[in-house]
Amino acid sequence: MLIIPVKPNESIDRALKRYKLKYRRTKVKELTYKKSRYTKKSEERRETIKKAIHKREYLERQEE
Repeated sequence: MLIIPVKPNESIDRALKRYKLKYRRTKVKELTYKKSRYTKKSEERRETIKKAIHKREYLERQEE
């Protein structure tokens, strides 16, 4: 459960914006989606390889 303390003299809009940001960072929506659907082992492996390739290319671009 996410708890967002509202500071004194803070607008509700600002507190709501902080809540939404925290919600996205915790990836609650992604986890619930993944748990509700079955993925084959081959698909999981393919996804991890794809992420690793992307990460390696990103780091190589940063070094240049």
